[in-house]
Amino acid sequence: MVASEMKRQLVIIGGAEDKEGDCQILREFLRRAGGTKASIVIMTAATELPREVGENYIRVFERLGAESVRIVDTESREDASSSTALEAIEKATGVFFTGGDQARITSILKGTVLDEAIHRRFAEGIVVAGTSAGAAVMPDKMIVEGDSETNPRIEIVDMGPGMGFLPGVVIDQHFSQRGRLGRLISALLQEPADLGFGIDENTAMVVTDNQIEVIGEGAVTIVDESEATHNNIDEILKDEPLAIFGAKLHILPHGYKFDLKSRRPILQNASIADASIPVGSANS
Repeated sequence: MVASEMKRQLVIIGGAEDKEGDCQILREFLRRAGGTKASIVIMTAATELPREVGENYIRVFERLGAESVRIVDTESREDASSSTALEAIEKATGVFFTGGDQARITSILKGTVLDEAIHRRFAEGIVVAGTSAGAAVMPDKMIVEGDSETNPRIEIVDMGPGMGFLPGVVIDQHFSQRGRLGRLISALLQEPADLGFGIDENTAMVVTDNQIEVIGEGAVTIVDESEATHNNIDEILKDEPLAIFGAKLHILPHGYKFDLKSRRPILQNASIADASIPVGSANS
């Protein structure tokens, strides 16, 4: 099977996923990555506690039956050319980016031979997952940092290059728990992207080619500005409020799906849904 025929799979997690109980999200990642035959690589570039964080995930994946789990710790860009790290990626069926600081991931990994190896293996069919900071880096342009629980303004969010596994979108995590709708909209209007995804804690959007399925206890909030009729981003200063007309808002809990090509949600056990709610009407 050629690479273009492979299913490209991502498991993008909003953070704080269950690691003690049923572990629904981590279980789904492991299942997709090969189950009891899986070879999992834990990428700890985001965290300043790589051994502690990595070993926590090793315990979970080994308990669930993974054949092999190993940590690839890259504290510097020099580490990203390690033959040991490259060998681990070549043997991996799944790669998991931990939480921490998303800027550490891109500053250490982006543009390195290890980055190239992970993308090549992703194109060949391995499953790539990330939680919290590991979720933030999935687009080609990511939210580096920003204010929560505030209205949309240019100044509340800083953007930077992401890892590019899911280009053309914006992703935010810990979404409803930290009130991040304002910063997601701010980020979306500043980037050449039409779709913004806000993922709640202990919730994941599982991407298979052009379709997304939501799993977990929360929801994924989707802002689609592809048919928006107006925004004022070119008319305001950075500390002034943003306006947007005619955008769509979708809230997808567990079991619901979304088609990236048609930009439409899919009802459980049904066809693509035609229901969408303008952002301005969300509370009406």
